Order: sequence, then structure tokens, then C-alpha cells
Amino acid sequence: QVQLAESGGGLVQAGGSLRLSCVASGRTLSRYAMGWFRQAPGKEREFVASISWSGGSTWYTDSVKGRFTISRDNAKNTVYLQMNNLKPEDTAVYSCAFVFTSGPNRIYTESYEYRYWGQGTQVTVSS
Repeated sequence: QVQLAESGGGLVQAGGSLRLSCVASGRTLSRYAMGWFRQAPGKEREFVASISWSGGSTWYTDSVKGRFTISRDNAKNTVYLQMNNLKPEDTAVYSCAFVFTSGPNRIYTESYEYRYWGQGTQVTVSS
């Protein structure tokens, strides 16, 4: 089993920044990709960003490109999502997800591809 714990959410004004963290723990962790998804009230969960095991490949949904940055520290089994210039439409519960991977540069953008999920952290952006 793998456990994921997110932190860093909160309330911020439009234009502000937040950094989300997701720590993975449990069974031996090696060669895994991670992603961030979000779900706003009344909406379906949507992909936000993904990073490969090597960290060499990343992918973002169009609405956050240039504002969000995903990164990872494999020594700490932690993935980060730096969110800058936040907008009210970024308000959602953000969840991290984890999948073991065979490719060091492979990324995953579909929720069904991920095996383990965190509980989520609320991000609220006021106008």
C-alpha cells in the first residue's frame, strides 16, 4: 500500500501564490509518476499536472500553463505544485495521485491511470 498526504492548501486572494506538497509513504517506493488533479464544486475532477519518475517530463492542462509548476524530490518522496497568479476559477479540492511506472520519462494525464490517491487539500481563491 501507498499512502499520500497533501498539504499547503488554504485561502488566498486572486493573484497570490500557494505551494502544495504531497508526501508518499508505505511500501518500497521506486519508479513512480505523480500527478495533481482538482475538483471544483459541481464539476468533474480534472487533470492539472503530471511529472515523470525522472522529473524530466512534465505536462499541464492549458488553463494553468505558465502559472503552475510541478516538481519532485525523490529523496523525500515528495511532489510539489507551485501555484502562482491564482485565479478564482482555480478554487477546488486538489488531490495528488501516484502510479508505479516502467518508463522514467512517462507521464500520465488520465485519472484512471493512477493507482493511489490522497485525501485532497482545499484551495480557495477569493476575488
